Amino acid sequence: MVSPRANWKGYIKFGEVSCPVALYTAASSSERIAFNTLNRKTGNRVKREFVDSETGDPVEREDQVKGYEVENGQYIVLEPDEVAAAVPESNKTLKIEAFIPCSQIDTTYFDKPYYLAPDKMGTDAFLLLRDGMKKEGVAAIAQTVLFRRMRTVLIRAHGKGLIASTLNFDYEVRSAEKAFEDMPDLKIEGEMLELAEHIIGTKKGSFDASTFDDRYEAAVAELVKAKIEGRALPKKKAPVASKPSDLLQALRESAGMASKDTKPKRTAANANRGAGRQKAAKPASKSKQAAAPSRRAS
Repeated sequence: MVSPRANWKGYIKFGEVSCPVALYTAASSSERIAFNTLNRKTGNRVKREFVDSETGDPVEREDQVKGYEVENGQYIVLEPDEVAAAVPESNKTLKIEAFIPCSQIDTTYFDKPYYLAPDKMGTDAFLLLRDGMKKEGVAAIAQTVLFRRMRTVLIRAHGKGLIASTLNFDYEVRSAEKAFEDMPDLKIEGEMLELAEHIIGTKKGSFDASTFDDRYEAAVAELVKAKIEGRALPKKKAPVASKPSDLLQALRESAGMASKDTKPKRTAANANRGAGRQKAAKPASKSKQAAAPSRRAS
């Protein structure tokens, strides 16, 4: 097997200790199904071309330059050498600024993950950092220039090595308050909340990425196969959102508390409390027993 190629090589430094490290891509989209854009009439591939917005003439690559719009239609031209000179100089060092508790990590800021491994020499210092972070339950915040940009990186112990996730800056992350400002101020309680807790309890599991399938990729692959074989795929029914008036009944059905045409009056909690009073109560008739809801989760 060919060894993965490092995306970046440099040093990681904590205090006065430093060791050479290498970054490797942890996530890749190269295995995804790729499409080409075609001319529907001829079936030929379409070539992308940059054209002048006013004259409509094609603009060759050597004539293309970056520009910043200062007013409507007015631009400041930035030459490639000017942009390169403005980029912070890289010292190839991931300098750890602070160690923070793993419980304080806000994953909203995560950008891209990279595996961080020792590069040839310096394995002892690398393992010292890894095991120390594991023992203390902390992650490290570091900064360096990656791919011509100053980046903040979150470093965590991961398996035998470390994982470094580039972080979005604060101005790049949308405010949660603005995203949820239209949410109604409602409090769900009583039977509805109890049933929701029951359903969540029956669905508890553990994280295993290998069990997740890319349904989009699988669906597209099946579509391509069907087109090659000249057959049509069956149409799927669109899901229907539960109406507020039907939500309680849908929860009961999900929890196995009722059939679609039965609406029990007891809540999940009351059903448990009522079980202890059955000895003192009169025996129910066969017809009433048949109407009693099942408490077994589906």
